[in-house]
Amino acid sequence: MAKNKYPKMGGNMNDMLKQAQKMQQQMESIQQDVENRLVEASAGGGAVTVTMNGKKEVKSIKIDPDIIETEDIEMLEDIVMAAVNEAISKANEMMTGEMGKLTGGINLPGLF
Repeated sequence: MAKNKYPKMGGNMNDMLKQAQKMQQQMESIQQDVENRLVEASAGGGAVTVTMNGKKEVKSIKIDPDIIETEDIEMLEDIVMAAVNEAISKANEMMTGEMGKLTGGINLPGLF
C-alpha cells in the first residue's frame, strides 16, 4: 500500500471544500433574501416612481397625475424608462453589496 506523500494536503483540501460549500450556501441564502427586498427609483423629479424586487421584477409603477395632463407622451415614456433603468441599477447594487459582504469585496465573476 502506497503512503500518501502529502498527508497534510488531504485535510487541507477537505477543509477548503467544506469552506467552499459553506460559502455557496451563504451566497444562496443572501441571494434569496435580496430577491425578496424592494428598491425604489424615481425620475422626472418624482413624477414616476418604480418599485422593483431583487429579481428585477417591477412590482409597481406610480405616475403623478399632473404629468399625464401634458400632451407629450414621449416625455412620459422616457421618464418611465429612466425610472425602470434606475431601479434595475439599484437592484444590481443591492445584490453586489450583499455578496461583497460575504466575499470580502473580492469580485468572483460568474457567481452573481
